[in-house]
Amino acid sequence: MTYSIAAYDPIHHQFGIAVQSHSLACGSQVPWVESGVGAIATQARGNASFGYLGLAMLRVGLSAIQALDALVASDLEAEIRQVAIVDTQGNVAVHTGQKCIPFANHQISAHYSVQANLMERDTVCAAMAEAFEATAGDLAERMMAALRAAQSEGGDIRGQQSAALKIVSAQASRPWDRVFDLRVDDHAQPIEALQRLVAIARSSHHQKQALKLLEIINSLKLQKNLIKPFNG
Repeated sequence: MTYSIAAYDPIHHQFGIAVQSHSLACGSQVPWVESGVGAIATQARGNASFGYLGLAMLRVGLSAIQALDALVASDLEAEIRQVAIVDTQGNVAVHTGQKCIPFANHQISAHYSVQANLMERDTVCAAMAEAFEATAGDLAERMMAALRAAQSEGGDIRGQQSAALKIVSAQASRPWDRVFDLRVDDHAQPIEALQRLVAIARSSHHQKQALKLLEIINSLKLQKNLIKPFNG
C-alpha cells in the first residue's frame, strides 16, 4: 500500500507531496513537484506520465481539476490509478479508481488531500487528515505528522520500505529550487529515517542563513571603516 498527502500552505506559499510505501524508492515514482507550477502524487498502479503530463498542463494554466480530468480521460486504465494534484492557487483534485486494491480511498479538504490504497484499515485517510490539521508548524512538519498518523493507524498491509518528502515554492522561481527534496529508498523504518533527514535539512538551512547574515554584518563593518569623517 501507498499512502500520501498532497498539500498547499497559503501562509508560506508552498506545496508538496509526502509519501510512504512498501515499495523500493517510492520517492522516485510517486511525487512530482515544480516550483511555481504544482504538485502531483501518482500511485496505486501508478502512471508515471501523470506526473510529467500533469505538470505540463499546470504550467500552461490549467487548474488542478482540469488537469486531473484530462489525465483520467486519457487513460484506459484509470480505474486502477490513484492521483492527487495541487495547483498554485491551492486548488486540490484527487481520483481513486474503482479497481484500486482495497482498502483504497481518499479524503479532500481545503488546500490538501490524503490518499491511500492497500490499507490495513479504511480509517488511514481520516487519521492523516486529522493529524495534518491538528499539527502546528510549517508544511513539512504537518505532512510528516500525517505520515506518522497513517502508520499508527495500521499503514500498509505489507509493511514499510520507503518514504519521501518534496516541497517547493508555489510562487514562480527557478524550476530546480526546492524547500525540501528528501528520500529514504529502502529502510525498515522509513518515516523515522525521513524525519531525521528533515531535521538535518533544517539545520543545514539555518546554518546557511546564519552565514549569509554574518556576511552582511561583515560587509556593513567594512563600509563603516571605509567612510572617514569629513572635517572641512
